[in-house]
Amino acid sequence: MTTSRVLEIDDAAVMLGLLGAGDSVLAEVEKTFPGVNLLVRGNQISLSGPEVAVAVCVAALDELRSMVVAGVPLTPEVARESMRILGDAPAPPDERTAPMLARSILSSRGRTIRPKTEGQSAYVAAIENHTITFGIGPAGTGKTYLAMAQAVAAMQAKRVSRIILTRPAVEAGERLGYLPGTLSEKIDPYLRPLYDALHDMVDPESIPKLMEAGIIEVAPLAYMRGRTLNDAFIVLDEAQNTTREQMKMFLTRLGFGSTMVVTGDVTQVDLPGGTQSGLRAARDILTGVDDIAFCELTAQDVVRHRLVSDIIVAYERNDATHAATPQRQRTDGQKRRLPHQGGDR
Repeated sequence: MTTSRVLEIDDAAVMLGLLGAGDSVLAEVEKTFPGVNLLVRGNQISLSGPEVAVAVCVAALDELRSMVVAGVPLTPEVARESMRILGDAPAPPDERTAPMLARSILSSRGRTIRPKTEGQSAYVAAIENHTITFGIGPAGTGKTYLAMAQAVAAMQAKRVSRIILTRPAVEAGERLGYLPGTLSEKIDPYLRPLYDALHDMVDPESIPKLMEAGIIEVAPLAYMRGRTLNDAFIVLDEAQNTTREQMKMFLTRLGFGSTMVVTGDVTQVDLPGGTQSGLRAARDILTGVDDIAFCELTAQDVVRHRLVSDIIVAYERNDATHAATPQRQRTDGQKRRLPHQGGDR
């Protein structure tokens, strides 16, 4: 059965936000609901098509309108995630995406940092409600960026007196000893991603002063040994490259009034073969411990270029295929050659 509906948008600014730049958001809605015909005239959006599809499309547009009113910058990516969360039926009020994605973490340098997916929103909520939070997921899911935004927000609100950002300096293909420069210069490339994110959130001119005063510290994980970190927001990045012992050492640095966030991707371990990842071990050992949260982000939470999500899904599919295939054994011909290694006599 076909039906028609009309959605009226009284505020012209809201209508412009709902349509998106160059009608890009509306195009995303049309792509999601190919059986529904959409027509925009003045302050009205007319819909026609199968009754169920039209009802869900109206609910999706109403949700997107709520997000615009809530101040969420609407892009095709945000619209796609909102409609994915909405699913096949209108969500109850407490599960709607507008409040979820309208959550503002930090306003800095003319822009607002906020979660852009359901998984990111759950991750941010976990950080706010737990002393230690593990953010585990692939590249581009905002694990480190959102954690650092939370750290800067906590510092600005005076909930903590300092921020500590750390990473393991694990050799990924090159040896530190062969790199030029002093120890500090050799380690700096490993910490550069943390500096880059920090410059997005804090006035670059104030960063040297904050670091000199000890309010912000960026250091390799090895520098954490023997310390007790009180009244601090501590972020450990690339935690998949910690050993089991290093992870235990880091977690036991926790002091009073502090918050810890540990981020990493268990599919990107650069440790020598046979070394157990401290992040994987922590997930096995600490799951279920009170006041520790584990948030698993997925390809659906990737907020970089659309292809990044597709690449992650393709690799996951390939890994699953290889894991299901038994390891090939040596052929009979290979076995016959073994006695003759070193040349024929």
